[in-house]
Amino acid sequence: MRVDLGCGQITWRGLSAESALADIARAGYAGAPWGGRNADSAADVVALHQKYGLAPAPSYFGGEFWDPSQREAHVAAARKYGEISRELGLSDVYVASSGFDQQTRAGRTRKQAAAHVSEEDKLTDEQFGELVRTLQVVGETLNEYGVRACFHNHVGTFVETEDEIERLLAAIDPEVLYLGPDTGHLAWAGVDPVAFTRRHANRIKTMHLKDMSAQVRDRGVAENWDYGTFEAHAIWAEIGEGAVDFPAIFEILDGAGFDGWLIVETDVTQKESPFESARVSRENLRKLGI
Repeated sequence: MRVDLGCGQITWRGLSAESALADIARAGYAGAPWGGRNADSAADVVALHQKYGLAPAPSYFGGEFWDPSQREAHVAAARKYGEISRELGLSDVYVASSGFDQQTRAGRTRKQAAAHVSEEDKLTDEQFGELVRTLQVVGETLNEYGVRACFHNHVGTFVETEDEIERLLAAIDPEVLYLGPDTGHLAWAGVDPVAFTRRHANRIKTMHLKDMSAQVRDRGVAENWDYGTFEAHAIWAEIGEGAVDFPAIFEILDGAGFDGWLIVETDVTQKESPFESARVSRENLRKLGI
């Protein structure tokens, strides 16, 4: 497979964008995601990234896609992402449902239901149908720019569990909605990332590489922790220091002829700094030939 390896800036929350890019470059990555809704133009994105010797990597587009009143705004955002991505020479955009603070029929938010989701925590059939219709239009809009909408799963949202993800993928043409999965969020949600990658290898066009602690996950599920409590107990780990079987995932992607961006992320690190987190993950990936 051919890989462009990037690093996401989420570990640098609260710090400047420039300090994140400087650390990402120093840790040995080829690129970092561009600024999405905050980007004014492709030229500005290129100038900022080139300052640190980095290439722009695929950005991230989230929304309340189940709300019909927001469809027009989502399509307009898709046009901006498509236009700038095309100008940057990028073929993919991560697209994700939101829902963290949305009250569910169970009387709690999806963040509170993290990794122990009940049927009452899910969208109604009507809401799910609207989610499908909006993502269909978003995918078609991005296709107009030669850019693929790559769906991104996330714990604490309305597309977290295996059945929610598979239901969505079955409902939309794979040439309209591709995949940009997150390995750590799959594992945290109880989905086997290796089996998922094997099942959908040809639909995966980009991926977030994230590791997590199975011990923390199991304890949190048993004790009904919310999203923040999982993170406070160190659910996240650097690549190679958690439970995700990356060698098996890379073998599958290689067999499928993967050609695209892999983006390393550690949402919350236990290392001494974001740079050290990025460095450790980069070094462990080198040992795996990435």
